[in-house]
Amino acid sequence: MVSTNSTEDNISGLKRIDFQKIVKGKKTDLFILKNPKGMEVAVTNYGCALLSIMVPDKEEKYANVLLGHDSLDHVINSPEPFLSTVIGRYGNRIAKGKFTLFGEEYNLTINNGPNSLHGGPTGFHTRVWEAEQVDESTVVFKYLSPDGEEGFPGNLDVEMTYRLEEDENALVIEYRAVSDKTTIVNLTNHGFFNLAGIANPSPSIENNIVTINADFFTPTDDVSIPTGEILKVEGTPMDFRTPHTIGERINEPYQQLIYGAGYDHTYVLNKPETGALTLAATCADPGSGRVMEVYTTEAGVQLYTGNWLNGFTGYHGATFPARSGICFEAQCFPDTPNKPYFPSATLIEGDEYQQVTIYKFGVE
Repeated sequence: MVSTNSTEDNISGLKRIDFQKIVKGKKTDLFILKNPKGMEVAVTNYGCALLSIMVPDKEEKYANVLLGHDSLDHVINSPEPFLSTVIGRYGNRIAKGKFTLFGEEYNLTINNGPNSLHGGPTGFHTRVWEAEQVDESTVVFKYLSPDGEEGFPGNLDVEMTYRLEEDENALVIEYRAVSDKTTIVNLTNHGFFNLAGIANPSPSIENNIVTINADFFTPTDDVSIPTGEILKVEGTPMDFRTPHTIGERINEPYQQLIYGAGYDHTYVLNKPETGALTLAATCADPGSGRVMEVYTTEAGVQLYTGNWLNGFTGYHGATFPARSGICFEAQCFPDTPNKPYFPSATLIEGDEYQQVTIYKFGVE
């Protein structure tokens, strides 16, 4: 593990000593990324968890716009285990923890009602990744997921890069993975954002103005598994093709919102071609003037409005009540292995999985 940056010289107030431990024989640490524009991101190699994202508001005042923790112990013991971590091998849900690949059935750990969620209870979010900070703005994480881990086939070799752009306040996340056996892969980052800046308590994101570049979404059943339909957003509270605040329709008696206690759905992104890096969503906080744009090569983005956050304490005493964080998780559609007409999440032996997702911050 190599860190080239002074982690004590940061505006997040995080301390390296609070993240330096030995977990299952591997060293954990704190990494601070900076760019010439003044943006700063803190991350640990335990679950590649993002800890803070410091960006300015319209008055050039910096605040942390990410729900995170201020020590490794808090990351490990978080009431929300996926809080701003990497997710794998499979983001979102797989029905009943089962799928069949080329005639062979695989059984995964059940950790969300009757389903497998986010790679299982000991998924990538609980792993200590090898890490190298190659320069002030870039850290590279690597992890070898062994054949059979959480029930998934194949030794999966994963490399993930967190990088800040030099000329704009943007966090770029690049994923690559190869397997020695055909498997399924659906990686994402579960960043919880609050563009007003987290606080005690962190303010609601219901005033956030959101647009999503999607004409369709994947409706779910009462345990959040896609029904298999791909429905138009038109004429429903799911329609963010034009700007709407989150709170405008979130409490409407619409069955999909009732199931999720708010938004927790995958949007089918409008793409000129498969794998194109395009604008997926924008999110703006009127008070601070901060705006976030999300770009991705993925086919879908999961909008989650922090419906199940319960007010627990995180970074520097900030608290995270329900709907105090908003997520835009770039990913394949949920339960894709059991929905053959959904875009495939299968990674053929020897092929390379690739993904790029960008969170770009500005003001208006």
